[in-house]
Amino acid sequence: MKNNITKKQDKQFVSELKEIVNESRRIAYNAVNFALVRRNWLIGQRIVIYEQGGNVRAEYGKHVVELASKSLTEEFGKGFSITNIKNFKAFYLMFNNLPIGQSVPDQSTPILNWTHYERLLRVKNEEAREWYAKESANQMWSYRTLDRNISTLYYQRMLSSQAKEICGQEVKDKTSKIINNSLEFIKNPAVLEFLGLPSNKGYSESALEQAIIDQMQNFLLELGKGFSFVARQQLIRTDTTDFYIDLVFYNYILNCFVIIELKNHAITHQDIGQLDMYVRLYDDIMKGEKDNPTIGILLCTETDKTMARYSVLNDNKHLFASQYMNYLPSEKELEKETEHQKELFFLQQRK
Repeated sequence: MKNNITKKQDKQFVSELKEIVNESRRIAYNAVNFALVRRNWLIGQRIVIYEQGGNVRAEYGKHVVELASKSLTEEFGKGFSITNIKNFKAFYLMFNNLPIGQSVPDQSTPILNWTHYERLLRVKNEEAREWYAKESANQMWSYRTLDRNISTLYYQRMLSSQAKEICGQEVKDKTSKIINNSLEFIKNPAVLEFLGLPSNKGYSESALEQAIIDQMQNFLLELGKGFSFVARQQLIRTDTTDFYIDLVFYNYILNCFVIIELKNHAITHQDIGQLDMYVRLYDDIMKGEKDNPTIGILLCTETDKTMARYSVLNDNKHLFASQYMNYLPSEKELEKETEHQKELFFLQQRK
C-alpha cells in the first residue's frame, strides 16, 4: 500500500514538474513572439516617419526601403529583405493602433503571431482584415485556420456581413435581434472540401453525414463560433411516428439548438417542409425553458430563388437554406456564389 502511495505521489510530482516546464516554454514563446512583432512594427513605424520627413516621391520611398534592408542585413543577417521591410511598413500602416510601443505587451489587446499578421496584410478589405484579426485573437485560430478562413472568404460568406442593411429594413422589430444574432453564425455557401467527397456528387446522404462526423472538428470550425455537437440521427418520438434528425448542435452563445438536415441534391419543397416540421417538433419536445427558439439549417447542393421567396422559408425566420460546396473553389467562383446566396437571402427575408 505504501509503495502505491509513493508511486502516486511521484506521478503527481513529475506531472507538476512537466507543467512548470511547459508553462515556462509558453511564456518564453509568447515573449519571443511579442518581441518579433514589436520589432517589425517599430521598424515599419520608423520608416514611415522617416519618409514623411523627407521627399514624399515614390523614388524616395524606394530609397528608404532599400537603405533599411541593406543596412540591417549587413548588421544582422537574414530576415531584412526588401520584401520583409515592405511588409514591416505595411504592418505599421495597417495596424498602427496596436498597443505595441512599450516593451511589455498590453494584455487587454491580444497580439497575434507574426505569421498571422503576414497573412492579414494580404487582406485588402479593411473591415474584413480587422474582423479576421479580432476573431483570430478571440478564437485562438492557428495560422492554418486563419489562412483557410481568409482563402474561403469566411467573412464575406457570413450573412450578417452581407445583409446588415437588409435586416435593418426588412425584418420586423420583434424578430430582428435574434435574426441578426443568428446570422453571425451562418455562412452561405459552406465550403466543405475537407470532407473529401467526390466532386461529381456521386455519394449518398449517409456518406455525407459520416464524412462530417469523421471531420467534426473541421466542420465545427466551418460552422462558426459557439457550436458543440449534440447528436446524429437523433430520435424524436411522437404518439404516432418516429423521426430521425440528421445532426443536432447547440450554440452556447445563441443559447439554442441548431438542427441540420443534409441533402445531396438541390433544395425541394419537401425538404423545406421536413425541416420546418423538425424545428417545430424540437421546440415542442426538446427545447428547455431557458433555450431560445431552435434554428434549422437545410444544407443542400443548390438553393433556389422561388423557394426562398414563396416557401415557408419566407415565413419562419429561424429556417435557413444553405448551399455547400464539396470542393475548394477559386476566389472568383466563391465571390460569385456568395453574391448569389446573398440575393436568395434577400428574397427569403422579403414579405
